[in-house]
Amino acid sequence: MTSQSRIRSLINRLARIDAAGGWSGSLNPAQYAALDYLARANRHSRAPSHVAEFLGTTRGTMSQTLKALARKGFVQEEPKTGDQRSISYALTAEGMALAEAPSVIGTALSGLEDRVTAALETALTDILRAALDARDGRAFGLCKNCRFHDAGPVHGYCTVLDLPLQHGDRDLICVEHKAPSDDAT
Repeated sequence: MTSQSRIRSLINRLARIDAAGGWSGSLNPAQYAALDYLARANRHSRAPSHVAEFLGTTRGTMSQTLKALARKGFVQEEPKTGDQRSISYALTAEGMALAEAPSVIGTALSGLEDRVTAALETALTDILRAALDARDGRAFGLCKNCRFHDAGPVHGYCTVLDLPLQHGDRDLICVEHKAPSDDAT
């Protein structure tokens, strides 16, 4: 077995262990993954299509997952300003508590030395980028690292959405934006 095969196997095993933790209480792993994403996404990246794309599932499946989470009281729908047809989701206090609950993998990671954690984060980020590039997947990153982030105003500004950011948005997940001229090609 090659090192690449062993690493892939280890990543898959860790993902399964982490997903198994999602079966706690009244949540299934897909619902827990959606909560985790919403807890880390900025307010402009919480549409059902964004959650679906991030988690690699269909929009229909994610829509049903989010509706189930709303029925359970873990998320709430928020109509987008100016477009009554578009919605996004925000965590309720109960949903945030679940998303922030310690996990087995999180606890194991907290025991690593800082240099090991930094190296692991860099390596996994590189692997993720390569996998997304191979599948033509959309990148997700932190708002403050987005090429359309303007740090000038008080909390920052999204130049694509032409909207000021709120406190904390810049440190949350942001969908990769296309420049307005990119859409025309």
